[in-house]
This record gives sequence, structure tokens and C-alpha cells, in this order.
Amino acid sequence: MRIILADDGIHFDGFTLSQRALGGAETAFISLAEALSARGHDVTVINNCTKLHENNGVKWQPIGRGFPDSVDIYIANRGHRLIGAMPRAKRNVFWVHNPAGYLLKWRYLLPLWRINPVIVFSGAYHLATCPAWVPSAERVVIPCGIEDRFLEVCSESAISRKRAIFTSNPLRSLNWLVDLWAQKIHPLSPDAELHLFAGPQTYGVTGDQKAQRMKEILDHAATLRNKGIILRGPVPKAQLIEEMKIARVMPYRGDIGETFCLALAESQAMGIPCVVQDIGCVAERIVDGETGFVTDDDDLFARYTANLLNDNSLWLRQHKAALSSGRAWNWDQVAQAFERLAQ
Repeated sequence: MRIILADDGIHFDGFTLSQRALGGAETAFISLAEALSARGHDVTVINNCTKLHENNGVKWQPIGRGFPDSVDIYIANRGHRLIGAMPRAKRNVFWVHNPAGYLLKWRYLLPLWRINPVIVFSGAYHLATCPAWVPSAERVVIPCGIEDRFLEVCSESAISRKRAIFTSNPLRSLNWLVDLWAQKIHPLSPDAELHLFAGPQTYGVTGDQKAQRMKEILDHAATLRNKGIILRGPVPKAQLIEEMKIARVMPYRGDIGETFCLALAESQAMGIPCVVQDIGCVAERIVDGETGFVTDDDDLFARYTANLLNDNSLWLRQHKAALSSGRAWNWDQVAQAFERLAQ
């Protein structure tokens, strides 16, 4: 099939994922395009890249060069201006990544009513954020996949370091986490460290707009180095994987604005138990009591995190369970699910 994926958000191209840290939605977008190409389709990305190029079988084109007349599947990613860009496509798909309340604005409702696309959500929580009356030909849940490099890496079977990691957006309760770490987790595991792989660089122009808020959170975290909190900044995926090999737990509160949480999914695929609260979608990423813990109590959150840092047998049991369940869904399977939308 001939397939076009379009995005009008931040600048990224076919090489960005290997060069620097990138947000979850952009990572998913690139991963789907490359997985569809690997399955033999003719795939073009139209976005805010600066020039024509090709990588990993995917052709990339600046959005200013326009759209062809028709394709087999057209996947519009997030932006309302993209929904009606290819009205003659054989199958129109609108892929959303945030809670669907923003679809209630007229700039979304009008093109959705006119085009009537399939709307793709990433999970049960995500689907529930969209009112039933929002126009669509069909609503489909297709969870994001995990990159093969997270699935194929040989994780350590016995980790001695007491290291926790945070690999998400600083605005997603990082202030809460570092304070909880300093006040309640560090006293229970005083030789443990919390490494923060986070910063505004990951989010392009969007990150620039919120950079001051992120800086304030990270500056606060920097004052807690004596509690074992270490700022590392965003790193490319290849380096992040090496760091995740020696991580023991990912404590993450969750956020109502998050609909999949690739950071947690990647951690689980690497065999890292995660401790979360039941906020937004994050509980969907964890098997409670087996691959991590879900709790809404701050004291229990701290205790579960410390237990995974201190108790080797508990960690090893949950590590093995996370490897078993966290590697069950890859981007090839996601691409197959998108293929079925054309049937």
C-alpha cells in the first residue's frame, strides 16, 4: 500500500531519533512509519522537516511541498489542519496522543465531521476521554509499540546498584517525586540514587515555551544532590538504553494528560519494575504486584520504591516478570493493526 503519515508539530526528521532525545508522540510517529515501511509499504512522512530525504525505508518531505491527490492510508497525527489534507485518501485516519477533550473545539469538530476518519486511541483511559458524539467513522484502540532495541537488549540479571530513574517530562510531577524521594524514600534507602534523564530539549519549540517551568523544577532537584538526586539531562535512546540496563526501579506518579506513557513501557520492556499512582493511563502499563506497584498512598509509594531498591529477591522476581510481559507488543504488531484499518 501507499501510506502517508503527516505531522505539523515540532521539527524532527528521519535521523532525529538516533541523534537526540525525542518526546513519546514523535518517537511513536517515527517508529510506526519505519515499521510500515519494513512491512513492504511505500511510506512517506510529510512534516516540518527541512528537506527531502530518506532513512530506514521512509521518504521524508517538508510539509510546504503539499500533499498528493490520494493514497491507500492517510494518517494525520494530532493537528487539526491535517485532518482534511487528503480528503480523497482511500482511508483517513486521525491518530491522537493526548486526552481527547481538545477535540471538542470547532477547529477539530468541523474537519472530523467533514472527513469522518477512523480515530486511533492508545488505551482504555485514552478512549474514555472522548465523548461518544464526536464524529468518527470508527474508534480503534492501538497501543503504542516498543522499539526493537528495547526488546532485544540483554538486561542484567543481577543488579547491585541502587539506582532509580526518571525518563519523562519534568512537568509530569517531577517536583512531587524529588520531594517524596528526599523526605520519604531516601531515609529508607540512604545509599540509593535517583537519576533524572529529563529536560526541555526533548520537546523542541513546545519545550522552549515551557522551559522556564522545567528549569525551576530541575533547579530544585539540583539542590537535593545530598539526597542522592542526580541530574543527567536528556540523552539519545542508545545511551539511555545503556543507563537503563543498570537501573533498578522507575518511580513515576502519572499525569492526567498522559495517555500511554512510553517511558514506563520502555522501562518495563527492559525489566525495570515501576511504582506508579493510579493517575491517567499509567496503571495500564503495570501488572500490580508483579511488574511493579500501583498505589495512591504516598507512604506506600515510598515504601514500595525503597523495597525494590533494597530487596534483591523482590527486585529479581519483578524484573523477570516485567521482561516476560513488557516485551509482548512491538511496532511490527502496531503496523499490522494500522494495516487492518484499510480493510
